[in-house]
This record gives sequence, C-alpha cells and structure tokens, in this order.
Amino acid sequence: MIENSMFEEEPDVVDLAKDSTFPALDPDEVAFEPRSSRLLVRGLGQHDMDEDEEDCESSARLLGMSFMNRSAAHRSSSSPYTRQAPPRSCSRPSGRTMIVCVLFLVIVASLTMVMYFLPGCNFTKRGCQRTNKTTPSEQVYPVSTNGELFPWAQLRLPRSIHPLSYDLTLDPDLDNMTFTGRTVISMSVLHNTKLIVLHSSHLNITKATFKVGLEGYKPRQQIAVKFSEELKTGQYCVLTLDYSANLSHTYDGFYNSSYTDTDGNKRVLAATQFEPLAARKAFPCFDEPSFKATFLIRISRKPTYLTLSNMPQAKSTPLLNGLIQDEFEKTIVNMSTYLVAFIVANFTPISSHVSETQVSVYSVPDKKEQTDYALDTACKLLEFYNDFFEITYPLKKLDLVAIPDFLAGAMENWGLITFRETSLLVGKQSSNLEKQVVASVVAHELAHQGNLFLAVRFRALDDDALNSSHAVSMDVNKPEQVEEMFDSVSYEKGASILLMLNASLPGDQQFRKGIIQYLKQFSGLNTDTNDLWNSLTQVFSAQHPNVSEMMSSWTSQKGFPLVTVSRKGGQVTLTQEHFLLTSDNATQTSSLWNIPVTYVTDNCSLAPECRQMFNLKTKSGTLNELPESVKWLKLNYRNTGFYIVDYGDEGWAALISALSNNVSVLTQEDRASLIHNIFALSRLGRVSFHQVLNLLKYMSNETQTSPVTEALLQLNVLYQLLDQRQEHSLVARMKSYIKHQFASLMDKQTWKEEEEESVSKQELRSALLKMACSLNEEKCIKQARAQFKQYVESNGTLRIPGDLQQVVFTVAAQSNEDWETLLSMYGQATYDAEKRKMLRGLASTQDPRRIVWILKAGLRGGLIQTQELPLVIYTVCHGFAGYLFVWDFIQENWDSLIEKFPVGSFAIQTIIKSATSQFSTQAHLNQVEGFFSSLKERGSQMRSVQEALETIRLNQRWMDKNLPTLQKWL
Repeated sequence: MIENSMFEEEPDVVDLAKDSTFPALDPDEVAFEPRSSRLLVRGLGQHDMDEDEEDCESSARLLGMSFMNRSAAHRSSSSPYTRQAPPRSCSRPSGRTMIVCVLFLVIVASLTMVMYFLPGCNFTKRGCQRTNKTTPSEQVYPVSTNGELFPWAQLRLPRSIHPLSYDLTLDPDLDNMTFTGRTVISMSVLHNTKLIVLHSSHLNITKATFKVGLEGYKPRQQIAVKFSEELKTGQYCVLTLDYSANLSHTYDGFYNSSYTDTDGNKRVLAATQFEPLAARKAFPCFDEPSFKATFLIRISRKPTYLTLSNMPQAKSTPLLNGLIQDEFEKTIVNMSTYLVAFIVANFTPISSHVSETQVSVYSVPDKKEQTDYALDTACKLLEFYNDFFEITYPLKKLDLVAIPDFLAGAMENWGLITFRETSLLVGKQSSNLEKQVVASVVAHELAHQGNLFLAVRFRALDDDALNSSHAVSMDVNKPEQVEEMFDSVSYEKGASILLMLNASLPGDQQFRKGIIQYLKQFSGLNTDTNDLWNSLTQVFSAQHPNVSEMMSSWTSQKGFPLVTVSRKGGQVTLTQEHFLLTSDNATQTSSLWNIPVTYVTDNCSLAPECRQMFNLKTKSGTLNELPESVKWLKLNYRNTGFYIVDYGDEGWAALISALSNNVSVLTQEDRASLIHNIFALSRLGRVSFHQVLNLLKYMSNETQTSPVTEALLQLNVLYQLLDQRQEHSLVARMKSYIKHQFASLMDKQTWKEEEEESVSKQELRSALLKMACSLNEEKCIKQARAQFKQYVESNGTLRIPGDLQQVVFTVAAQSNEDWETLLSMYGQATYDAEKRKMLRGLASTQDPRRIVWILKAGLRGGLIQTQELPLVIYTVCHGFAGYLFVWDFIQENWDSLIEKFPVGSFAIQTIIKSATSQFSTQAHLNQVEGFFSSLKERGSQMRSVQEALETIRLNQRWMDKNLPTLQKWL
C-alpha cells in the first residue's frame, strides 16, 4: 500500500527493428513458449539473436514513463480494520472472478467496485459507457521527456491489446531483499496497432526493454513496445520480459516484512498487496481491472519456507541451487491483476473443510493458538454464503493469512485473503467485542459486503456533507485520486445506499434474488453500473420499475439530501435540498435525489409493519393526509436512508416531548438518528444549539448503546474543540454537564466481565467508562489504576476484560512509572488486539518528551511498526498537549511520510484529518493552507487537504456563532 513517490522516473519504450514483421501465431504457439516470446520481444523476426546481436539491442530507443502509485485500504478506517482502511476494499463487478475471490457483492460495498474500476469507465456523471468494441480507443499524444517522445499520453491503457494469460516465475532472495522474475504474457490483438503499452514500476527489465531511471513519482508508470509494422486484429502474440527488482520497503507491491519470534530472533518474509495499482511493482502487466487474464505462478524458496498463492499448489521441484520451486495451478477463471497474491514465509496453518473446499488460517508459528476462532468463523461464513448466493465457492482451497506487517485491515485476494494480525487473530480469553471485530472483518472479506454498523453510516454522512466530497462515480485523472477513492464515501456511502435500496423493497428476498441473477448472468464478465441495476429491476415489483433511475441520483452526484418536514393539520409537505455544510451563493446546488422516504407516527412506531413509504423525486411532495390525532412523525425509519431530516420547530418539540415521556416510543436506531441529525443541523445553522440541549435532556433515561455512543461522540467533539481553543471555563463546565447527564449510566457500569455478556453491553460500558476517565472522574480513575496494578502484579495470570483494556491502559499511561511499565509490556505482548490498545494508551500521554518519542518511533519503525503510525497520530491528537506536536511533526517529516504512505492513500488522509480536524482559528487555517500550498506535486492537490481546510473554516464558524450560547447555557 505504500511506495516512494517523490522523484521523476523516465518512461520506457522499445522501438523494434523497422524491418521486422509480426507473423500470426498458430494456436499451439500461444501456449507460453519463452523461446517464441523472446523472438517476439527482441525483434519479431524469424530467428533467435546471438550474443553479438543482443548487444545491438541497446540501440533501441529507451524512454521512461510512469503511472499510478497505490494499494488498498480501507479498507482501516473508521473501524479498526478499515483500509487505511480501505479501504475496504471493495469488490469489482467481475462476476465469478470476484465471487470466488470473496463471494463478493452481497448487499453492500460491492457498489464501490461497481462504480470505480469498471472497464473503460470514464467516471462521468452519466455513469460508465460501454467500451466501443468496434473501433480502437488509441489516440497518441506524444509527451516530451528529455527530448524523446513517449507514444502514449493517457492514464488508461489503450484497448488494442488484451492479455489472455500470464506465466509468472519469481525468484525472491529474502537475504538480500531482492527478486528476479520472468513474465510471459499471451495477448490478443483487438485492433490494428503498432504499439503495446502496459504497466511497470520500479522493475529493472533486463531483456528487450529498458533500464529503470530515477526512483520516484511517476505520472503514468507505463512502458511501451513500438513496432514498425502493424499488429493485425485477430492475431495472438507472446511477450516475455525478464526483470529484477528490490522487494518493496513499503506496504504495496511485492514487499518485505519481518517480525521477532518469542526467542528474540528476527524472521523475514515477503508478501503482496496489489490493490489497486501495485501489481506493476511485482511484474510487468496490464494493471487495470478490466484487463482480466489467467495466471500460472511459480515461486522459488528455501526449504525452511512455504509459499502461498491464489491457487492450490500443483507441484514442488528441487532446484540445483538448493532451493525449491513451487508451481501453483493455473487460475480457473480470468482474474484482474489487483487480485493476484503470493507469499513466501515460515507460517503455520490450521485447516478444516467446507464441502470440497479446504479452509486454512495461516499465522506465524508463535500465534498458531490464536487462529481457531477465525477458522471456525470462516467456515461458518463460507457455508452461509454458498447458500445465500446459490453459488458454490469453486476453489479447492481458501487461505486466510495473518501478516505481521500489513497496512490495510484485510485484502480480498482471490483464494488468498490477507489480514493484519489484529483483524484475524484472537486469544482464547478475548472478549466478545474483540471477537466481533474479527468476525466482521472476515465476513467483509469473504462476501466483500460493507460495514453496516449505524455509527459508520453517520460518519459517512458527516464526510459527505462537505463541499470537498465527491460522487460515488466520478472522474479519475491522477494517481492520487485513485488512492483517495478508498474513503468513507466510497465504502460506507456505497454500502448505505444499497442498504437503502434493499430497505425500500417489500419483502426480504427481492434484493437477494436480484444479486443472484446479476452474479449468474455476468459470471466472469466485465460489467457496467447499469448491469447491476437492470438485474435488480428484473426481479423487483412494479414499485421500482427503474432501479437505475433511482440509484443514479445517488451515485452520480456528491452529497445527500436534507428533507424538511412542514405540517399543517393533516397535510405534511416534504421538501428536499442539498445538505451542504459550506452553504453560500458560490456553492448552492440544484441537486435532486430520488428518495425512498420511510416514516412512522405515534400511532405505530416500533414494528417493521408500522413503516410507511413515500417516494420523493421532485423538490417537494405531499404525504397522504394524516389523522389530526397524530402528534408526531419520525422519518427515515431505523435510519436505513442516506439523508438527514429537519422537522421544524414544532416537529422537533413534539419528538423531544415524546422521548421525555417515554424513551421507548422509538427504536434505538431512530433515537440515535435524531441525535445525529440535530447536531448536524446545528452545525449547518438550521437549528439552535438550545434545541440540541433540549433533546439531550432525555438521555438520563437512555439505556441502549447506539444513542448513548452517538451523543457521547458528538459532545466529545465539542469538548475537544473547546479544549484546543483553551476555553478553560467552558471546558470545566462542559465536563460537569457530561458527568451530570450520564451519571446514572456511568454509575451502573461494573469493572468485571460477566459470563455471556452481550457485545452491545460491552460497547456501552467501554464508551461510558472511557468518557468518565477522560473527564478525570475520580471513581473511574481509581478503578482503572487498581485494575492495571493487579494486572502487572499478576505476571500475566490475570487479565483485564477486553472492553476495559483501552481505558485501563490510557489511565495508566498518564503516570510516568506506569507509562514505562506499559511500554515494556507492549514490547513483550503477544495478543495483537491487546497490544494495539497498549499502543493507544502509550500515545495518549500528555508528556511532551514521550509524545515526540512515540511519533518518531512510529515513523522509524521497529518496536512500533510504521503501519501503526496513523493510529499513533490519531490518538496523540486527542490530547491537549499532542495535537500541536503532531502538526509540527507532519510539517517536518512530510517527505518521509509520503515515502512510507502513498500520496492520497487512506493513511495520509487519516494523518491529515487527525492533525487538523480540531483547528478552529484563522491562524491555524493560514498555517495549514500555506504548508499544503507549498507541497505542489507532493500532495497539494489532494482532496483530503481541501476537506481539512473546509473543516477548519466550519469549526471557526461554529465556534464564533455558538460560543456565546455555550457560555450563557453552561
């Protein structure tokens, strides 16, 4: 997921001999013949070259050019495993290829892939158009580079050549962190052309191509082979490229990783992370998802290592140099390059079977006992998905691999799913809450659905309310824009609008039937957006005659609607407009959405059958006449819709009164959405903060997790803003208010783990006690210190309940002595979920020297892995002493940061957002704007920078407007 992108590298062209001709190949010649491909590459002549002739090859014109830098993310993100996010990954609508990889496209984040990497997609507001299959898409726009011309100037590859199969042979040297390879690509000529353009990045190609120039930022990462005679439509050709490279020192491509075993020995391994643009760092290829092909992979290794790839191992052959070459079966379907994967390591597996599929979980040997839960979960989920999709997983094996040094939360490689250790491994005594995290990641990757947790949808709304947001389907013109597509709008909004579509349907099986039909109809094919909508339309009732019409309004424009309710007697009028926090004359939009509005009233508000539906397509519409006896109505039942509702003064007053009298008149999802919506409307300036406070009065009677955690989060945002602005008197009074408001709930929380304790109860307890201790509530601090002392003195025989570990470690880290103890324990910890909580505790220190140390240690790597730096920065920024240190750290180390993490990646997005989201003054706005403006090609144009600047302006506006109200109220 990371590569050095700081300097220029020259493009690469091979201009083959002018008198060479290109004979059509017989069918037999297409079958991966290195000798034939050598002829094709070196001159397309009729004979082999001898050594003297090979020397003449250096006279071929060699140019450099380059392409995008990126790998996943998500998929970590707002969640602990998001592709940082990741994002998340996403699945591409490739039919069976994707199904067998992850049984993808169940209900949710499948939309992300449907929208982004569609073949030939121009990402326009009208969606993706079909590739023209009758005329070439080639247009040559020469680009001047050191006096030479590179014959292709577009971001996307030409469509004249299509790969059919790859034969990859890789020889990694883990002692020297290098590898050599041979790539044999069989291709079909779709249109007459004199040019083959494909991707290569940081590879030294040693035959018939080029020598790598300076490492660094590359606008294309493309290489080209030029011919004097046209390749003819219908011909087949074979291109062989021998090359060498260093194993990537970051987190994408074919990269090196290491860990220390329990005996203190350093162990090394090599793994891959290709999504979305890093397969080109491991082998020359057509590195776009629509260029699908089959893959046959061979990898050499020392006898003490094992190798893994997408397919089962076919055979192992001893080599003369003492190594062993493992060959894997050829992939049974065409596959995109970003789903290719291979690993060389000394991992240990445990296995089980689901039907004809062997399911295995791999880890470092010392953590084998932590893999049982993941294996059991994966097997149950695979059985469920086989039944749900009515498509049996077609591979003989499915591997889930925990990699010690892995930036993303997980990656859905076909047949070989890779995970961060914290996303896959759990101890035998792990809490239900920790197990739920692992189960949700495994479920996400197996089905590649999305995270449907309510809080995640709220955060997607928050991000999409900014003017700097983007449409789910949009133009992508630069490498960093591809990186930035892996964000909450891509993942969580994509998931949310599919959830909204599903919830708008009568019954509970129509959406599933539509998905199954789509998967079966387009198995193994490339698709565009409308193929999905058309499949769904075919099985839906007359209530949704045209799903495409409805969904395009949600995917082709950024943002979401604000629905305003106006009631006069029994007549209710709904009006929609763009919910845009930065609302001025320059940003007014005329956007309209096709909104499946759901609502309930006080006559019937809890059961699903209470839900009523109204389709709002125009600027305004009128509901069916309501009885005069109806006191209130609540829109967006259970928050399944992606919109915010303003009920007006009378409507809000009626809902607040209803909750004050009986908290159970609405579902907990509806109560949580009211809290989120009223805070959002306050930030927009549509409701007064006084109304926000009136709604929160009912919280003393709240007992459910979702409303409490949303209220705590929203109040904590305000508390942090006040704290960073050094409004000391307001901070003190805000502390008192939160303590008073949630006192009864906090007092009910215990510090012991109960048997069969629900995940929801653990979430609620964790949130409440973390807030209490962060406000220095004496009882909470005392209990946390006592727990830590017992834990230390027990020498590992006692454990802290998983949902309480974070608050205990955070409190301990505020003591000088306990911080040092915690650091020592961190270095020896073996349970990764617990270790990560220790790290967050260490990063919460308010000691300036320790803050500086932990930031530098995270950047340097070693004791604190660099993959954890975004988390460290996020945590440090939440302390008063930390956020200014982080801003200085980022400015001083920007070049090092973008060496570790690609420009635009989720990691960089997280770092920028963490460091700037609490600024609210003009001085800080000027600093941030000035610094990022100075970066130019090193990151000045990132959307995350525009989001940061917009957020600071909004913070400044909110504080200026509401400080007097807060002072008066508090």
